[in-house]
Amino acid sequence: MWTRLGLVAVLAPIAAANFGCAPRVTGPAVVIEDKVYTVTPVAVTVKAGIVTGEVTGMKVTERVEKGSGRIETPAQLTGSLKLKNTSADQTVRLIDGKILYINAGGLAIKMEDSRTAPALRFASYGSAERLDPGQDVTQLFDVAFPAEALKAKKLKEIRLELVYLPSSYREEKLNFSVSIGGQSTPVASLKSASR
Repeated sequence: MWTRLGLVAVLAPIAAANFGCAPRVTGPAVVIEDKVYTVTPVAVTVKAGIVTGEVTGMKVTERVEKGSGRIETPAQLTGSLKLKNTSADQTVRLIDGKILYINAGGLAIKMEDSRTAPALRFASYGSAERLDPGQDVTQLFDVAFPAEALKAKKLKEIRLELVYLPSSYREEKLNFSVSIGGQSTPVASLKSASR
């Protein structure tokens, strides 16, 4: 038994070295390239109630195998979304958003079965992005784009649906009594103002 184990222990490294040195059969290198589709207009202003914004830098990119045209990575829409709270008296909590691709008939173009619907998340779990009056936030997006929308004259518009929660913005002022070195002052008062 020890002889067999010794023989296996000696032959195993030799076999491994010979296997590793054997010539490998390789085919031609596969070249993958990005196919970029421009989206016009370059910048779009959007408005949803008290939230206004601008969408910029949009483009659609898919990764394709050069020569065969086989799609390596399906099309993705990328860009930047800047949202601003234009209200003078309301805070906005951005919850999420959805992107829909609309055809010439006014209907949403469906995503392929294997892909998830394009969504925007403005916050981490359990919280939301808060915008006080006049504040803005910019978010980059990289979402799925349907292959059907790449065909000529299929895509008419892109719709952005926002979910946000407006609430009254309040600013309050508190005055309270103090004394310095034994001097007395009137009792505390509270003034509040809703905005």
